[in-house]
Amino acid sequence: MYDQDSKGISYTAGFFMLIAFAVAGVFIASLISIPVWQAMTGISALKMEDAMKDPANSDAVKVIQCIQAVVGFLVPALVTALMLNRRPMKLLGFKEKINWKQTGLVFAIMLAGIFATGFFSYINEHLPISEMLKKQFDKMESDYNGMVQAILSLDSFGDYMIGIVVMAFLPALCEETLFRGGLQNYMTRWTRKPWLSIIVVSILFSALHFSFYGFLSRLFLGVMLGALYEYSGRLWLNILGHFFNNALAVTAIYVMKQQGESIEKAIADKSSTWVGIFALPVVIALLIVFRKIAAKPKEEPAEKNEELRNTPFY
Repeated sequence: MYDQDSKGISYTAGFFMLIAFAVAGVFIASLISIPVWQAMTGISALKMEDAMKDPANSDAVKVIQCIQAVVGFLVPALVTALMLNRRPMKLLGFKEKINWKQTGLVFAIMLAGIFATGFFSYINEHLPISEMLKKQFDKMESDYNGMVQAILSLDSFGDYMIGIVVMAFLPALCEETLFRGGLQNYMTRWTRKPWLSIIVVSILFSALHFSFYGFLSRLFLGVMLGALYEYSGRLWLNILGHFFNNALAVTAIYVMKQQGESIEKAIADKSSTWVGIFALPVVIALLIVFRKIAAKPKEEPAEKNEELRNTPFY
């Protein structure tokens, strides 16, 4: 699916280019993070994995989280879009205007989705797994919670605002640009099958968070965000929706911490209940309404050069 601003490289090639650039970006981010970590903490890179779970190293962990998000996710998406299109920001969906009606509906969808994710968390927790896998998954969850705990010290309102930026805004901006504006966008143009693209990219989105117990809930979140992007083509709506979801989680932890709960308990306190299934019809109904009012912008098709058939540039 080409438009008049395409540079001629196929979106099939663009999809795999973006994956390759993202892998390279994560590697480069890791290389940058090591000297930054050592300069800020004085701790050897060999002890970095365990030390990142220590709240005493909170500032360094925040900086590294930002580096990984920007260099590993955002930059690869921007570079790939620039290689594919003369108007890369438009290709990703940044240029399309949004209005308050669309924004309000996105917030309503995400709010209903938060209740629905409780159902998927409930399923996840009741999946039969071996004792060996359970120990491995428990360790992964513990490691993830430890790093989140280090980032979200939340001892003051200033800490809360920094947590909103690091754990809500940056992930929303960088992840939505990579997964929806990039991967889902290119796969849809390549396969002409939007829902296949939404599901495949949502699986990747959830898997790369390395959390078994949160896999299905994040998969559902990815599907919701994928549908929003498919129906509107407006990436800022996705970023706002993702930000709203993450910001509510950070806010809930902050409130619990201010009420005297330990940060460990606040982070581990996750709602999982089968009752969340009753929120699914609400999410679906709101998405149907959103599709009607979103008015996805149409693109002017470009003619393809038949001399490039059977090449990555066709």
